[in-house]
Amino acid sequence: MHLPEQIRLAWVMDTMAPTRPMVKRSRHISLIAGPTAAAEARRQVQEAIRTWEAPVDRSIAILLTSELVTNALQHEAGDTVLLVISCGGDEFCVHVHDTSRAAPVPVEAPADAEKGRGLLLTTKLSTEWGYYWTAAGKAVYFTLSFEADP
Repeated sequence: MHLPEQIRLAWVMDTMAPTRPMVKRSRHISLIAGPTAAAEARRQVQEAIRTWEAPVDRSIAILLTSELVTNALQHEAGDTVLLVISCGGDEFCVHVHDTSRAAPVPVEAPADAEKGRGLLLTTKLSTEWGYYWTAAGKAVYFTLSFEADP
């Protein structure tokens, strides 16, 4: 079969284009509620991005993870917070589970405030964020869409 040159080149380029794996990967990490939990969460997210070669802004993922874990620790009555990191399709996602039944609400805080800006940052920097109720309490999450290939 003889294809016109334009169609043949398009077909060759399409078959040679790299594709991202559609496999959904995830990690579940139980963090001890305490002063080292946020640092461990940041380390876990950084490692997941590196291992899975997730094309997302590492600094944003780490910052937002730290904010969600810190918020969870402020409302956690138990000994642990569950961190779930997943990656697949075209997004990187972090869920932080705690035992609180209080819905997260972004607060308008001054730019120089040391507290209260976590969800505002999450709203502005993530592709999507939200929360859902679980049997134990709630989970707050954010997603980051994959960056375009260079």
